[in-house]
Amino acid sequence: MPLPKPRTIINRKALIARLDDLTVTNRDGGRPAGPQARAALLGELRTALAEGREEIRRRFLDEGCRGAEVCAANTYLMDQIIRVLHDYTVTHLFPRQNRTKGERLCVLALGGYGRGEMLPFSDVDLMFLLPFKATPYTEQVVETILYVLWDMGLKVGHSTRSVDECIKQARADMTIRTSLLEARYLLGERALFQEMTHRLYVRVIAGSGPEFLDSKMAERDQRHTRMGDSRYVLEPNIKEGKGGLRDLHTLFWIARYLYSVSDMNELIGLGVLTPRSARKFAKARAFLWSVRAHLHYLSGRAEERLTFDVQPRIAERMNYTDRPGARGVERFMRHYFLVARDVGNLTRILLSVLEAQQKRRPMLSVPSFILRRRDLEGFVLDGQRLAVPQPDTFANDPLAMLRIFLVAHEQSLDIHPDTLRLITDNLARVKGLRSDPEANALFMALLTHRKEPDTILRLMSEAGVVGRFIPEFERVTAQMQYDMYHVYTTDEHTIRAIGILHRIETGALSDQLPVATEVIHKVSSRRALYVAVLLHDIAKGRGGDHSELGAEVAQELCPRLGLTDEETETVAWLVLHHLAMSRIAFKRDVDDRKTIEDFAELVQSPERLLLLAVLTSADIMAVGPGIWNNWKGGLLRDLYRRTEEFLVGDMVPEPQDCRVGARKDQLRGALSDCPADRVEDYLGRGYPGYWLSFDTETQARHARLIFAAEDSGETPDAIVMVDAQVDPARGVTEILVYAPDHPGLFSKIAGGIALAGGSILNARIFTLANSMALDTFTVQTAEGGVLDSPSRLDRVKAVVTEAVRGGIDLRAELARKSRTLPARARAFPVPPRVIIHEVASKTHTVVEVNGRDRPGFLFAVTDALTGLNLQIASARVNTYGERVVDVFYLKDVFGMKVTHHGKLRELKRTLTLAAGVQALESEKGAAVARQHGRAARRRAEKADDAERAAE
Repeated sequence: MPLPKPRTIINRKALIARLDDLTVTNRDGGRPAGPQARAALLGELRTALAEGREEIRRRFLDEGCRGAEVCAANTYLMDQIIRVLHDYTVTHLFPRQNRTKGERLCVLALGGYGRGEMLPFSDVDLMFLLPFKATPYTEQVVETILYVLWDMGLKVGHSTRSVDECIKQARADMTIRTSLLEARYLLGERALFQEMTHRLYVRVIAGSGPEFLDSKMAERDQRHTRMGDSRYVLEPNIKEGKGGLRDLHTLFWIARYLYSVSDMNELIGLGVLTPRSARKFAKARAFLWSVRAHLHYLSGRAEERLTFDVQPRIAERMNYTDRPGARGVERFMRHYFLVARDVGNLTRILLSVLEAQQKRRPMLSVPSFILRRRDLEGFVLDGQRLAVPQPDTFANDPLAMLRIFLVAHEQSLDIHPDTLRLITDNLARVKGLRSDPEANALFMALLTHRKEPDTILRLMSEAGVVGRFIPEFERVTAQMQYDMYHVYTTDEHTIRAIGILHRIETGALSDQLPVATEVIHKVSSRRALYVAVLLHDIAKGRGGDHSELGAEVAQELCPRLGLTDEETETVAWLVLHHLAMSRIAFKRDVDDRKTIEDFAELVQSPERLLLLAVLTSADIMAVGPGIWNNWKGGLLRDLYRRTEEFLVGDMVPEPQDCRVGARKDQLRGALSDCPADRVEDYLGRGYPGYWLSFDTETQARHARLIFAAEDSGETPDAIVMVDAQVDPARGVTEILVYAPDHPGLFSKIAGGIALAGGSILNARIFTLANSMALDTFTVQTAEGGVLDSPSRLDRVKAVVTEAVRGGIDLRAELARKSRTLPARARAFPVPPRVIIHEVASKTHTVVEVNGRDRPGFLFAVTDALTGLNLQIASARVNTYGERVVDVFYLKDVFGMKVTHHGKLRELKRTLTLAAGVQALESEKGAAVARQHGRAARRRAEKADDAERAAE
C-alpha cells in the first residue's frame, strides 16, 4: 500500500548525509576509524529507529491510521535502516573495489518481515544469500550488520546460506520451504534472489502441492490443539489461536505455493475465491492487524495474547463504546470472535476449491459399498462428502438447510465446504422456516440427538443457521462474558453444556458426576431438559436478570419448537431457577434444616429436583477447565440427597436428644480402647451442634488428636494443635485446629492459611465446654487443586500454629502478598457488597460478603467481625474468577441471632469497608477497618443500653 509522507518516518538521504559527515570527522589515516565509526553509525541508526517508531506510533494513536499502515510503515522503516547499514558497511567499513563472484551478497526479509507485517516489537528475520560458501569478506559484512542490529536492541533471526543450501534444506524441511516461499528481496545481488526463487519453484514446489497442503493442515490442527482448539476462549492468542492471524498466514502460504500469487485478490481471477470471500479475508486481516498493533503498543513488547487487562483499553482505543446491555469491551470482543469465525469459514471455502482444482483425494475415505446402502434423502456425495445436487437446491427447498445437517450427522458424513458456503449464502431463507412445524421438528431432532448433538450444533452455529433459526441465539453468538470465571463465549458455553449433558446421559461422566448420571434416566421430559440447557443463558447481555428474561424467551419459543404446555412450563421454570441449586449448595449450610425446607419449597417436586440437578452439573462443568471439582460435586450431592429425602417424606426429624445420644453411643464404641472415664469426660464437652455435624469416624479422629495434645505436657492455655487430613474423594484437605478459644481466632487461622498458600472453602467452628475451640477448615490450593504435598501441608501447619500464637504480623505479611496480585485480576474492579439474609436461618444471622478476590480477603472480613463481637459458627467461601463470595452464619456474643436493625446496619457498613480495603494495601487501610469496627461496637453497645432503658 502507498505510504503517505514516508520521509517523516525516515529520511534515508538525510541519514546517509549525516553518516558521511561523521565518517569524514572520524577518519584516521584515510579510513574511518573502526570503533569511532561503528559508535557513530550505531548512534545515528538508533536515533533514526526511535524517531521513526515514534512517528508511526503518533500516526496510529493520534491520527487514527489502521494496523495495515502500521505494518507497512514499520516494514518501510526497517528496510531503510538495513539498507543504510549495509551500504555504510560495504562502502566505509569494508570497502572493496572489485568483489569476486564468491563475495556477492543478497539480503532477504523472511517471516512477518518478509510479508510486510512488521510491528514495533516484531522480530527481524533476515537471510544472507550467497552464491557459494561464505568468504572472509562476506562473513565480516554479515557479522557487522548483525552486531549493529543487536546493539540497537532488535531481536534478529538470521541465517546465511548459499543458493544450493537453500534448495537442499527446502526439500528436507517444510518450515524452511515455507519461509523461502515468502522471502522478499531487500538489497544486494538481485540475480541471486531470482536464481533461488526459480530453482525453488522448479525443483521443490512443482508437483508437491498436495504434500504441502497436507503438511500445513496438520500443522494448523496441532497448533489449534495446543492453543485449546476453540476460537471462543475469552483470552485468545490473536496470532497462534484458532481463527487468528496464523490461520490467515496458512491460507496465504497455500495460495502462494499452489498458484504463485503475491496477493489473495489474485485468486479471484483464478476462480479460487469469490470477490466476497476475498473481501472477508482482507477485512479479517486488517482488523487483526489493528488489534495486534494496539496490543504491542499497550504491552510495550511482542505480546500476542489478548488478556483481560488490555481488552478494555484496546476497545476504548478502537472506539467501542458502552451501549445498553453491552459494555464497549464486550462489543469489541464479540467483533473479534465473529472475525475468528469468518476466518474458519474462509478456510473451509478455500480448501474446498483447492481440493476440486488440485484433484486431491479427500482425507476421509469411506468404502463405496457402504455409501450405496445409505439413504441420503435427496442429497448426493461429492468426494465422499454430503452435497446438494444443484446450486439452487436451498432456494427451491429451504427446509433442506436443516435436513442436510441431520442426514450428515446420522450418516457420519462431512458436509462439503461448497455446500456450507451455499447455506451461508441462503441464510436469509431460514427466517421463513421459524414457523414451519417440520423445520422445528428437525431442529429438535438435532438438539436431542442420541449421538453427540454438540458437534453438529457447533457446525450449524458456525454456518449461521442456529442464529437465524433462533434469533435470540444470534444475540449471544460470539458474546463474551467479561470476567475471569467464564472461559468461553456464551454460545460456545451453551453448546459445550449440551455436549456435557449428552455425555452425562451416556454415562461417560459417571466418575465426575455420579448423581447426575444416576438420575438423568429418571426424568420424565428429556426434551425439556435439552431445551432448558439450550436456553439457560439465552438472555445474557440484555441489561436485566438473564434468568427472568430467559424464562420469558422460553415461554415464547418452546411452543414453536413443538413442546407441550407442561414441557414449556418446565423449561421456563428451569431457566428461571438454573442458578438456584448452585447458589444454595455453595452458599448455605445444608445441615441447617431451614436451608432444605427453603430449597424444597422452591423445587416442589422430585421431577424438578432431578432436572435441576442435571442442568446445574452440565452448566458448571461447561464453564471451563478446572471449574468443576469434587468439592462442588459433594456440596451439590448433599443438597440433592437431603432435598430428595424431604420431598418424599423420609426426612422425619427425630428428637435432637435422641440423635445426640445415638451419636455418643457410636463414639463410645469407636473409642473402646481408650479409658472409659476419659471418653466420658470428652463426651461431656461437646454441644449438640458438634455431635450432629460430623460422622463417628471423624469424631473419633478428633478425640484421639485432642487426647494426644493434652498428653503433650503443654498447659491448656498454651495448647495449639493443627492437623491436616487429605480427602481425595472430595479433592480437599481438612485443617483441624484445637486451641484456646478467644476473639479473633478464626481470623488468625484464616490469615495463616492464606499466607501459606491455601484457599478456604468451608469452615465449621465449635467451642467445647472446656473453652477450647475445635475448628475445621476445608482447604484447597490457591489454584483449586488438592493440597496434598507433604511440604505444603507442613508449611500450612507451621504457619497456622505461629499465627494462632501471635508470632506473625498477619496484616503486614498479607499486605505484602497482596501486592503480587496479577494485572489480569486488577483489570476487574469488583465493588464490595454485603447482603444480610435475615430469613435464611432460624438460629443464625446469615451474611454474604462479595468482593474482589485477593490474599487475605477472608482475614480482613473475619477480623472485622471479631471487632463487632460476633461469633462465626460456619463459613462458606466461593471464588468465581476475580470475585469472592463469603457466607457466614453468625451469632452475637450471647449466642443469639442478630436481629436489631441498628446492629445489622453497622454490620453491613463495617463489612463493606473491610471487603473494600483493597488487599490490605497498607497498615493505614487495616487501621481504618479496625477503627471503624471499634466505633461500630460502641454504637452497638449504646443501642443495647437504649433498648434496656426502653424496656
